Amino acid sequence: MTDDLERRLGAAAPATPLDLGALRAALARRAAADGLLDVAYSAYDSPLGALTVAVTPYGLLRLSYADDAADTQLEEIADRVSPRILRDPVRTDAVRRQLDDYFAGIRRDFDVPIDWRLVRGFAGDVLRATAGIRYGAVSTYRQIATDAGSPNAYRAAGNALGSNPIPIVVPCHRVLHASGGLGGYTGGLDRKRFLLRLEGVLET
Repeated sequence: MTDDLERRLGAAAPATPLDLGALRAALARRAAADGLLDVAYSAYDSPLGALTVAVTPYGLLRLSYADDAADTQLEEIADRVSPRILRDPVRTDAVRRQLDDYFAGIRRDFDVPIDWRLVRGFAGDVLRATAGIRYGAVSTYRQIATDAGSPNAYRAAGNALGSNPIPIVVPCHRVLHASGGLGGYTGGLDRKRFLLRLEGVLET
């Protein structure tokens, strides 16, 4: 009986091994063609460790460090943006290429559109102000709060920067204490130092 079952299963098995990557890509293409793919995501291997890139038709939605649980990130996106999420490296290529150039030191400005739907209210104002800090420059928590319209809300500005869903591209690492101290960073201070050294703000 067991031998007969094994023969039947063997006959039903595909002649060649399944290529799961190709299947996922085909599924993502079909979902996009049918208007069923709202969020595409993939991994990116950076000098700071693995990152997750998530994009929508409106732009870059999330760029997160591996320290953040991937399942939690996707649940947040499903709850706040759309549950129609698929892994699709092709749709994240533009962001990943720009990250390659940034880490190689040949890109100073990101020109991918941003989808701001994961931030609201004052936090959104803070992150939009932060997005305007140019490469090689820094700002302070109080200045960012001022630019966001609430000069005395620098602690709230710090909280907004600490929950930035799009670090590096929205450069919260360029915000320091008025005294020159590094302050905090969502990816940890070692990553903040790395980015500031890469941009020539800190000496190597």
